[in-house]
Amino acid sequence: MKLVIISGSSGSGKSTALKVLEDIGFYCIDNLPARLLPALIEQYIAEPDSQLATCIDARNTPENIASISETLSALPESLNIEILFLDATEDVLIQRFSETRRKHPLSDADTSLKSAIQKERNILDPIIQIADLHINTNQMNVHDLRSLIKKRLQAASTDKSMSLLFTSFGFKHGIPVDADMVFDVRCLPNPHWEPLLREMTGLDQPVRAFLSAQEDVNAMLNDIASYLTTWLPAFIDSNRSYATVAIGCTGGQHRSVYISSKLQQMFASDYPSCQIFHREIDKLTHA
Repeated sequence: MKLVIISGSSGSGKSTALKVLEDIGFYCIDNLPARLLPALIEQYIAEPDSQLATCIDARNTPENIASISETLSALPESLNIEILFLDATEDVLIQRFSETRRKHPLSDADTSLKSAIQKERNILDPIIQIADLHINTNQMNVHDLRSLIKKRLQAASTDKSMSLLFTSFGFKHGIPVDADMVFDVRCLPNPHWEPLLREMTGLDQPVRAFLSAQEDVNAMLNDIASYLTTWLPAFIDSNRSYATVAIGCTGGQHRSVYISSKLQQMFASDYPSCQIFHREIDKLTHA
């Protein structure tokens, strides 16, 4: 039996995440009081193939959140629990609330939006400390978030090995703050300076052919693969359920896309839950 707990800052995309899980077959409950988790599990524990998901956030009482570790420890050992925490930076959250004109659940006449966001993070710290997967949604739209969560959790729900994600990005758009490892490939030959390749991406065959013919590109690819082959098992040994490997070039269009795609192909046989996410390309796709 699987239980996914979704938590995070208000405005970070929790409702979207819960909807994705519902779409892939989870029975979902929003805003469940944490103290009711044992009773919920008791109702479903007799169904070993059942998949439950619930959102536990600052709408709970601070006391419930503070004792979340004890609550989870009291659940049956046979239960497969994963905790997903979504977040965004303070300025992004403020912008989102301003655009939607929604009220923050912790704001009132005496509490500004900024203070409410800071208070919420303090309340949720016990969940932050035990979360299996952290996702920063700063540069994600709804489509990006749905795609990423579906890739990671759907794969993890059907396979017991570590879920490995390779994500390409552009340094000029910011480093993914939730990456476990970051590799910089900006030193490699750049297809951007080839007029015929400039508007293509690392997924297009002419760009792939150009990069695969470069000695430095192949050396970099082999070095990164060697490092990951050595150290990913250490992540598994430390009970990590997820690992995110970010590959960055200047714009996130050519080199990082090519390298991350090649790595995903190389590691897919050893890590069945091996996913790929091209951050900048996906933005253009859903623009």
